[in-house]
Amino acid sequence: MKGVPLVALALALAGLLPFLWGAGAALNLLPAEWRNAQLMPRALSDPDLLVNYGTIILCFMAGVLWGFAAKARGAVAAAGYAASVVPALWPFFMLGDGRTADLLVLAFGFAGLLAFDWGFVRAGLAPAWWLRLRLPVSAVVVVCLGLGLLG
Repeated sequence: MKGVPLVALALALAGLLPFLWGAGAALNLLPAEWRNAQLMPRALSDPDLLVNYGTIILCFMAGVLWGFAAKARGAVAAAGYAASVVPALWPFFMLGDGRTADLLVLAFGFAGLLAFDWGFVRAGLAPAWWLRLRLPVSAVVVVCLGLGLLG
C-alpha cells in the first residue's frame, strides 16, 4: 500500500488475525485441536470472539479518532471529539440482542467508521495515507463479521 508506513501496515494486519481466526472458527475451518478450549487461550475458543474483539477494536478506533481531533482547534476540534466518541458509544448502546444482531451491528459500525475516517482525512487531521490503510482493513473486518453470521 503506497505511502502507508510499514509499521502501521504490519500492526493493522496483525490486528486482523483475531477477526480471521473468529471467521475461521465460525465456519469450522480450524483444526479441532485449535478449537479445543483446554488447549487454547479462552479468548480464542470463545464463540463470541468476533463480537468481543470487534467491540474492543471499534472502541480502539474511537481513541484513534480522538487523537486526530486533538490536532484541531475550535469548532473543528469540538466536532472531531464528538465524532470520535460515536464508535465507542455504538456498541455500548447497540449490542446485546444476540450474536447475529451483534455481528450485524458491528459490521455497520465498522462500515460507518469509514465515513468518520474520510472526514478526518478531508479535514487534514488524519494522515493522507489513512484511507489507503483503513479501506482494505475495514473490508476484511466486515467480511469476517459477515462470515461469523454463517457459523
